[in-house]
Amino acid sequence: MVKRFLKIFNKEFGGLHEAALLLALSMFLAQLLALARDRLLAGTFGAGTTLDIYYSAFRLPDLLYATIASFVSVAVLIPFLVERLEKGEEGPARDFLSAVFTLFMLVMVGVGAVAWVLMPHLAPWLAPGFDLGAQAQMIAMARILLLSPILLGLSNLLGSVTQVYRRFFVYSLSPIFYNLGIIIGILVLVPILGPIGLVLGVILGAGLHLAIQLPALIDIGFWPHWSPKQLLANLRLIGKMVVTSWPRTLTLSTSQLVILIFVALASYLSKGSIAIFNFAYNLQSVPLSIVGISYSVAAFPTLSKYFARGHLDKFIEQITSATRHIIFWSMPATIMFIVLRAQIIRVILGTGRFDWPATRLTAACLALFAVSVLAQSLILLFIRGYYASGQTAKPLLTNLFSSLLMIVSVFVFNTWWQTGSAFRLFWESILRVQDLPNTAVLVLPLAYSLGTIVNCLLLGFFFVGEHRFSVKPILRTFNQTFWSALAGGVVAYLLLNILSSFLSLRTLTGIFTQGLLAGLGGLAVNLLLLWFLGSQELKDLARAIRHKFWQGETLIPEQSEL
Repeated sequence: MVKRFLKIFNKEFGGLHEAALLLALSMFLAQLLALARDRLLAGTFGAGTTLDIYYSAFRLPDLLYATIASFVSVAVLIPFLVERLEKGEEGPARDFLSAVFTLFMLVMVGVGAVAWVLMPHLAPWLAPGFDLGAQAQMIAMARILLLSPILLGLSNLLGSVTQVYRRFFVYSLSPIFYNLGIIIGILVLVPILGPIGLVLGVILGAGLHLAIQLPALIDIGFWPHWSPKQLLANLRLIGKMVVTSWPRTLTLSTSQLVILIFVALASYLSKGSIAIFNFAYNLQSVPLSIVGISYSVAAFPTLSKYFARGHLDKFIEQITSATRHIIFWSMPATIMFIVLRAQIIRVILGTGRFDWPATRLTAACLALFAVSVLAQSLILLFIRGYYASGQTAKPLLTNLFSSLLMIVSVFVFNTWWQTGSAFRLFWESILRVQDLPNTAVLVLPLAYSLGTIVNCLLLGFFFVGEHRFSVKPILRTFNQTFWSALAGGVVAYLLLNILSSFLSLRTLTGIFTQGLLAGLGGLAVNLLLLWFLGSQELKDLARAIRHKFWQGETLIPEQSEL
């Protein structure tokens, strides 16, 4: 029985969609735990000072993770390992991985120690709106969180091996165990140690994220080890890796820098603004993780192999197929998140100390984030397409431009908002929060979505121009999916109003039932229209299910932030 259970983990994928669907299933389970985690945080602490401090404490560790651990990420290492293994050079591949492991530990531990010492001097820049007491708490939390980039960086380094060998289903449990560790921190450590138990739970989760994949690495027998000798012997190759990956690292770093600036600005806003921003950001990450990350990660190893072998036609075919399916899944998710935003927030976060004004503001932020979910998903795919072909300059340049646009936009929007202009009144009216105070937090997701959409359009334009392939299949999918999803959204909105006359909206059961029935009705109309229009993606989905995708083996994406 045990052998049969383990055998499931070691099967290979039959194709892109089976791989993506299986990965989506594992990501869905992880996201369920993440939602449970956020519900516990919201109910226990509410949108207040404690969570503002907690989320602010992540900013420097996240930035260090993006700037250092990304050099040993899956996206960087897989092409190097694939190139050597394709030539039958397993020994050199092992030595190279040991050299990377050694360099990572030297740099990450050293930089982490420096950050630990400098944290009191950095805190006023990270959260300038906090008082001295709040900054002291943030310093204590951030110092503990500095362990997390080390653990997750090691996990991603080892994950490159399991992905290359496609024996990786067990590692799909990593994000599940990561969130499980945080939940243990909330339920067990916080009652004993207070708020510091939150970050100890994060460290526990990061340790589990790493530990859960060790049995697979032992079975493969491809194990990196501490070796200064191999580091010296592979300096040239590591230099090539750094040259290849530094634009990607800078891309991730600028993204984290944007969030850092957003959080610093939010520290000047009303109490709970940072928590509201992060709750909405986490919720919009659910469809992003299930759809965008699943397809981009499932496609990446195959894209790398096609390009390495010179099969450019298959490379383009894979990109086009993944793009169409990301649109197919993301569009209805975007529409439903906008229409059902209040029900989603009330069901997931509306408990304990999370009050009604916080619920409404978080729902409004979620709607603004949802607008860019499709763009975020496509960015992940386009970037991996560039990395698979060894090109990193264009993703860097477009990300720098869009990041600058986000930063400028958030300050411009905030100025307009504070002056009570028509700009503020327009968005408050659209999102139905005109009667609430402290709505300035909405400028954060608004600026974020604007920059993300511009980034996606630029990346797509450059990618098509680089490879010169037809976008007609993509446009056809976009048109079919958009109008079907819009019709489904209209039906869902009408059902919300109809059901409100029959259900009690003062209870969790009534709210959940209203949102569920309205959502199902809207999705049913969406699918019916797609079938009527002859959607190729719907046919691919049916074919993938018939092929029993759950018998395959899964891949897991790297952590992009803590």
